[in-house]
Amino acid sequence: MAANWDTFATAEPDLARTVEDRFCAFTHHVLATLRKDGSPRTTGLEVRFLDGELWLGMMPNSLKALDLNRDPRFALQANPGPGTGLGGGDVRISGRAIGVEDAGAKAAYMKEVEPPEPFHLFRTELTEVVRTYVEDDKYLVVEVWKPGEPVHTLKRT
Repeated sequence: MAANWDTFATAEPDLARTVEDRFCAFTHHVLATLRKDGSPRTTGLEVRFLDGELWLGMMPNSLKALDLNRDPRFALQANPGPGTGLGGGDVRISGRAIGVEDAGAKAAYMKEVEPPEPFHLFRTELTEVVRTYVEDDKYLVVEVWKPGEPVHTLKRT
């Protein structure tokens, strides 16, 4: 089961706002994809939240785009920022990246983002959103959301 960003944000608005704020705090994040041989590839990436979707834009024929065209599974880790503060916690998103060829969708993205052309564009289908943070300098808290389920919170010392 998968959901787009709007579905997640409607189901869990507080968590979605926190996750989006973490991604919007910095420009570059880390994308993990799968190489042809199944081993992981990590690379830098900019993301955009537009029109209820989480978008991934990439240079033509970049290795990450080729990976996603072959196997759409991905994990996306928000930039932790400087130091060890992790304001808002550590957040990551897993799911599938679906290539967008629709001229109207690409034109709308281009109008907002102004990427260099040509480019690959992917919309995301989320399978999991995770936030990890420290509460009261005592507890490690992990919030996990999956489509169709409420947020599951784990707390440990």
